[in-house]
Amino acid sequence: MAEKQQEFQLVVFTLGDEEFGVDISQVREIVRIVQITYLPKAPVFIEGVVNLRGQVLPVIDLSKRLGVGSKERSEATRIIVVEVGENTVGMIVDSVSEVLRLSNDCVEDVPSLVETEVPEHYIRGVGKLKDRLLVLLDLNKILTPEEVQNVERHVKSAASKAS
Repeated sequence: MAEKQQEFQLVVFTLGDEEFGVDISQVREIVRIVQITYLPKAPVFIEGVVNLRGQVLPVIDLSKRLGVGSKERSEATRIIVVEVGENTVGMIVDSVSEVLRLSNDCVEDVPSLVETEVPEHYIRGVGKLKDRLLVLLDLNKILTPEEVQNVERHVKSAASKAS
């Protein structure tokens, strides 16, 4: 009797020339780029905050965080709203292309041969598709708990100044 394969269900997006995937269970929604309020003294990869239906969310520029190139912002630019631990954060990406299922045997640990500019500790694995590789990000490592608290402080401070 064959064992049921575990599948990953991923939201696939691009930054520069690379394709990435994040676990769909952590994605709350995908929205067009909106007006972002700059936060003074925030880390360089924190783009600012947005008001999404009454909730003030921190927004990070994922390309700056990961140290990879990105394209100029365009009609295709999106904010992926994700749950990281108990926090909700927006991540700016160049474009979102698809939602796909990937079976467990198509995912490998990070081989040292994979050419990516992304620091290895952010990567959960590499998904192998017919003609392309997908870098699977570990969202829980994108922001450290200290950074999340720092961002939360900035968001609260911005929210209290706005009211």
